[in-house]
Amino acid sequence: MDFRLSEEQQAFAQAAREFAQGELAPHAAQWDEEHIFPRPAFAKAGELGFCAMYAPETIGGLGLPRLDATLVFEEMAAVDPSTTAFITIHNMATWMIGTWAQPAVRDRWGPLLATGEKLASYCLTEPGAGSDAASLTTSARRDGDHYVLNGAKAFISGAGDTDVLVVMARTGGDGPRGISALVVPADAEGITYGRKENKMGWNSQSTRPITFENVRVPVANRLGEEGEGFRFAMKGLDGGRINIATCSVGAAQGAYEAARRYMGERHQFGRPLADFQALQFKLADLLANIVASRQMVRLAASKLDEHDPQASAYCAMAKRFATDLCFQSCLDAQQIHGGYGYLKDYPLERLVRDTRVHQILEGTNEIMRVIVARHILTQEADLR
Repeated sequence: MDFRLSEEQQAFAQAAREFAQGELAPHAAQWDEEHIFPRPAFAKAGELGFCAMYAPETIGGLGLPRLDATLVFEEMAAVDPSTTAFITIHNMATWMIGTWAQPAVRDRWGPLLATGEKLASYCLTEPGAGSDAASLTTSARRDGDHYVLNGAKAFISGAGDTDVLVVMARTGGDGPRGISALVVPADAEGITYGRKENKMGWNSQSTRPITFENVRVPVANRLGEEGEGFRFAMKGLDGGRINIATCSVGAAQGAYEAARRYMGERHQFGRPLADFQALQFKLADLLANIVASRQMVRLAASKLDEHDPQASAYCAMAKRFATDLCFQSCLDAQQIHGGYGYLKDYPLERLVRDTRVHQILEGTNEIMRVIVARHILTQEADLR
């Protein structure tokens, strides 16, 4: 077991750190305040390969392991979790298209998505199907060489600002085996976007509902075979859980670094805050929690890279653990700042707002516990 990063991995992390400091840090507060979807920043990320980290090289992706992708996403999220989280969602959709799309569709969209010239949204959640994703009702009825798509999706990141949608729709009977995945141009006739949701955080990425009314989608735009969509969605979510957990680790690292600097600069009772043992203990616990979360996320990513049969359970455990612990770490770092941590002049309040949703999306943390419990009780898993 070797926890050291290779020279190549260190280079990726350094490139991501420089990108975050140069392209995200100067603008993150403004994007949050003004609810700006920063397409130029996504395009610059694409130039560095960050829009297709683990997508196949056949579409221009880097084809990296999930572990290596976590290094990049963590560095970005330390500065701007919201913008980074959208980049991870785009990566997931790009990987799905690059892996399972028919050659013509893959060749049309893949290279454009890999460079960040075009952006993708992932459409699974519905108004009546959140945690119970297998109960989705959006339908795709076969009509010759097309599907006719009807239904609604909710809480779709980037909706209205992206160029292509990966849509999970029911092409067969009830349950997960009746679901297929379709690649749908975002401007297709019959698509309507609802109002932009007014959210607590994640303000640099739009979140809207989508309505599909008799949208005609070529059968050739299906990913894989009919009925494979839910399996693809779950594979995507395993990686998505690692991605969002990584964003939490990055945000907590950024919060920790801000708190450490603040403790050296701020004086009370004639002494720097760093001299007070109670705050020393809090900072020590912050770092320990971040390191523990980071190692758990990287372990899960490695399991995913190795196609370990226990990978889904590891991803669920890492997502639950890291998003819970790192959100609390952001709160603790905010507490160290006192009243200043509540001001928008400091990044702490934004890091707190942006990481709160990580405990909800990609499967709530309650659902993560369900996944792990089922794995233990039905598969006699030995998660060691």
